[in-house]
Amino acid sequence: MSQTEFKYKQAIIVRTDLKMGKGKLAAQAGHAAVSSAEEARKKSPKWWQAWLREGQCKIAVKVKDLGAILELEREAILMKLPHSLITDRGLTQLPPSTITCLGIGPAPTVQIDKITRELPLL
Repeated sequence: MSQTEFKYKQAIIVRTDLKMGKGKLAAQAGHAAVSSAEEARKKSPKWWQAWLREGQCKIAVKVKDLGAILELEREAILMKLPHSLITDRGLTQLPPSTITCLGIGPAPTVQIDKITRELPLL
């Protein structure tokens, strides 16, 4: 099944201006994936279940700064998509309360694409 055949997917959006190390970036992206999937499980269980059955399609994309990630969160809110904005605790590389990633979905691919289609892959 190619990505274009998935009816549901999840998007992980990462800020590149923070220059996180690979491990930090992976951990933050993991937080975004789990947290937004949990939101979908609670608020959009039919989408969540369909996404699980299809194989949990995800895309990882990047944005240049805080303003861009907050704009994407605003769009997700307006579209009523499950999402989770990730804020770091500041125990290692980043100051406390640094917004690092945004998870959107799982949700219908056509809706996710309306927000993320123009973003470059991570």
